[in-house]
Amino acid sequence: MGQFTNLQAADGFTVSAYVAEPAGKPRGAIVVLQEIFGVNSHIRAVADRFADQGYLAVAPATFDRVKPGVELGYLEADMKAGFELKTAVDALPGAGVLPDIQAAIDHAAQASGGKVGIIGFCWGGLLTWKAACLLKGLSAAVPYYGGGMTAEAEVARQPQCPVMAHFGDQDHWIPMEGIEAFKKAHPEVAVHVYPANHGFNCDQRASYNEAAARLARERSLAFLAEQLA
Repeated sequence: MGQFTNLQAADGFTVSAYVAEPAGKPRGAIVVLQEIFGVNSHIRAVADRFADQGYLAVAPATFDRVKPGVELGYLEADMKAGFELKTAVDALPGAGVLPDIQAAIDHAAQASGGKVGIIGFCWGGLLTWKAACLLKGLSAAVPYYGGGMTAEAEVARQPQCPVMAHFGDQDHWIPMEGIEAFKKAHPEVAVHVYPANHGFNCDQRASYNEAAARLARERSLAFLAEQLA
């Protein structure tokens, strides 16, 4: 069970983050990036599971610059509210929330004393990809069904650390042709596609796919163990 703390970004902004600590000395650290639903019970559970695996986990609240304390569910009204908040974040000037993610990476490195990986889901998957390409201090990145990752501007980016990406072939937000184009442009990225829909990893969503989630998790843990050793 973790707890919330405050981190300070380079521009002076204070961002909250959920931090889950392992029982013993951390084997490294994982930054966990939320969907458009805030650092809700699902994201906190993801962080807690990484702590159970021996990692220090840090989940920054990437909505804090537009609205603090966001915790949504997965109903239609929650989806609408989340999209509105994401749109507001996208409209932020300059680097947007990337300084907040960098603050989480820096805290994770300092608090764990080890290497740092990053994992994110949906919108957080896109931010994970951006972090892998634009931020410092990462040794691995694992975006799950990153909405927007297959857009031309994102495909043009170059990751600065090893990346493993997970997609679903039934994801109406991310068509297969976009995934194939991403794979062709980035042969260095380990891309896995599952017979699943968007959000297949989240057991609170109707699109949850237990088999796909389990396999993606096994692959992710093995990848992170290798890269963060």
